[in-house]
Amino acid sequence: MSIKVIAFDADDTLWVNEPYFRETENEFCQLMEAYLPQHTVARELLHTEIKNLTLYGYGIKGFMLSMIETALTVSNNTIDISAVDKIITYGKALLARPIVVLEGVEEVLQSLKGHYRLVVATKGDLLDQERKLRNSGLDHYFHHVEVMSDKQPKDYKKLLKHLDIQPEQFLMIGNSLKSDVLPVLDLGGHAIHIPFHTTWAHEHVDVHIDNPNFRQVEQIMDVLPLFISPSSEIS
Repeated sequence: MSIKVIAFDADDTLWVNEPYFRETENEFCQLMEAYLPQHTVARELLHTEIKNLTLYGYGIKGFMLSMIETALTVSNNTIDISAVDKIITYGKALLARPIVVLEGVEEVLQSLKGHYRLVVATKGDLLDQERKLRNSGLDHYFHHVEVMSDKQPKDYKKLLKHLDIQPEQFLMIGNSLKSDVLPVLDLGGHAIHIPFHTTWAHEHVDVHIDNPNFRQVEQIMDVLPLFISPSSEIS
C-alpha cells in the first residue's frame, strides 16, 4: 500500500533545540561547580531528568525542575535561594529562545504538501511545542499536530488510529532512532533517520537496523529523491 501520511519529529528535525539545552546545562554545571566537578553535576542532572520523566514528561519545564532538584541534591540542601532564582531564569531564557528552522525544511514541506498528509509527531510540553510550531511559521503545512507524552509503539498506534491509516501507510521522519524509528518499524511502518549533531544522552541507542522500511539520510533535503527515484522508492 502507498504511503499516505508523512510525520515529522519537531525538535532537531524541523528546528534547532538540543544545543540550547546543552548550553543551559553547561551554565547550570558551572553554577554548581563549587559543590562538584561539572561532569559529575551533568551526570547527576541526567539521572534526575530520567527519573522525573514519568512525573514531568519531556520539555523545558521538567528540565527546569530537574535542575532545581539536582542543585538541592548536590548541595545537600544548602544551595542559596539566589541560585534557585538563577536556575529559574535559565529555564525562562530557554523558553524564550528564537525558533531557528533547519536548512531545507521548508523546501521539503513545500514539495510534499498536496501529495501526502503531513503531520507533526513530537514529544514535549504541549504549550511549548505549540508555541514553537507557531513561531516557526511552518504550521500551515501540517494536517495534524500530535504532541505525545512519549513515543512508544502504543503512542504511534493511537496516532495511526486517529489518522485512520494502516502502519504501512505511515512514514516517520526524525533524528532519534529510539523515538522516531524503532517504534514505527516495530509496528510495520516506514521511518527515515536524519542524525543531528547533538542528541540527548537518553535518546542514544547502539543498534544496527536491517529493515526494508528504514532509510538513513544526512540532511532533510535528501528525503525528496526517495519519493521520486525508482531505485529507492519507499512508497
